[in-house]
Amino acid sequence: MTAGHPVQAVIFDLDGTLIDSEPNYYLADRELLARYGVDYSETDNLRYVGVGSLYMMQDIVARHGLDADPAAMTAEKNALYLEIAEHTTRAFPAMLAFLDRLAARRIPVAVASGSSLEVVRRLLAAVGLGDTFAQVVSAEEVPRGKPAPDVFLETARRLGAAPARCVVVEDACPGVEAALDAGMRCIAVPTLTAPPLPPPFARAGLLFPEGMAGFDPERAMAWVEALRVP
Repeated sequence: MTAGHPVQAVIFDLDGTLIDSEPNYYLADRELLARYGVDYSETDNLRYVGVGSLYMMQDIVARHGLDADPAAMTAEKNALYLEIAEHTTRAFPAMLAFLDRLAARRIPVAVASGSSLEVVRRLLAAVGLGDTFAQVVSAEEVPRGKPAPDVFLETARRLGAAPARCVVVEDACPGVEAALDAGMRCIAVPTLTAPPLPPPFARAGLLFPEGMAGFDPERAMAWVEALRVP
């Protein structure tokens, strides 16, 4: 994106980016997989941060040789997760402040998530963001989840925005890779901040290496505004 090439939209990942959901996902995954005889640890969970639920279940079925349907497991996980999360999940205050700044400048915003569409919509409603986004897209609506760029490209298409004129906000390595492969600029706010960060984070246009603890909505807005200057 060059000077004189204004931003048409900002696309947010949901889990770990807009909302503090990763701990609740781990609890749901652990309870679900115990039903299938799989001992699921926090170390195991690191493998799946930032990837879609269906892909995760496909991988677990293959790794553990389970006689189970990944799609059915995903639906079971979603139900468990909503039981846990719908009344306890919160939006990150700094991200709410960033959304306010984007709204003040009338920059359209969207969500592109690896979670199911029902989960995304219900969690957005639960944290008071149900009517905030011009588009809400699930990776389950496209052929491939992150790190493939499909969900971001589909979101841009629905917005009527050129990918090169979109900015993505992401917390996980697969999402950063997906954004960059979609030809979009990326603001990276890692959930997992232990150094060294995976190489894709270094390619983000704006990186907050301390994660949400260091995220500055004013700095993020200034960076987006600078892309809009002719």
